[in-house]
Amino acid sequence: MPETPLLAVRALEAFYGDFQALYGVDIEVGRGRIVAVIGANGAGKSTLLNTLVGLNSAPRETICFDGEAIGGLAPHDIVKRGLALVPEGRRLFASLSVEENLVIGGQMGRRGEWTLARIYELFAILKERRQQPSMSLSGGQQQMVAIGRALMSNPTLLLCDELSLGLAPIVVKEIYGYLRAVVAGGVSAVIVEQDIGQALKIADHVYCMLEGRVALSGPAASLTREAIAAAYFGV
Repeated sequence: MPETPLLAVRALEAFYGDFQALYGVDIEVGRGRIVAVIGANGAGKSTLLNTLVGLNSAPRETICFDGEAIGGLAPHDIVKRGLALVPEGRRLFASLSVEENLVIGGQMGRRGEWTLARIYELFAILKERRQQPSMSLSGGQQQMVAIGRALMSNPTLLLCDELSLGLAPIVVKEIYGYLRAVVAGGVSAVIVEQDIGQALKIADHVYCMLEGRVALSGPAASLTREAIAAAYFGV
């Protein structure tokens, strides 16, 4: 009997006023899996993540997480249930230190292994710089803070929006190495990426979006570059 997915999105639509951004999107995420959502700018990738965490409205039954319909719930209620977002651009609190940014992530009081000590074990450089202003760090280190802040809520599913944005390739490789370690510890992940190569390296399953729709999906190992390029660009 097939395992029930941790996250099941069914016929999801999303709007910004009168503008429709998502059209009948279906996505599944298995437990302990990494799912990549790829596509060009404007494909609807960030809208999908924002809708999953309650920043955009959605009918309750269109999003099912850990056996419960959560579409349209308030963001704090969704975080309490075990979803956490690492937003595009990191969005750290500029006036706060590294450690203060991390502590904010744990305010929901959800129990689990991710404590400050565990974050500093994963990201040793952050322990060294915990009292520094968050914005004084390098781009890669700021991304570590953003990931650590999300992990402090002890999520079951981590949603990562453009982790590689603005980072050098060697730093991107390092960040994705940390993500593998997080998933190996029992957290599932959805990564939004424009970098097809990076997505194929790390993901178990890939969804390619085009103009608010899923244009292609399948196990990462089974998708050819040609098929992905055709879906990515709509040719």
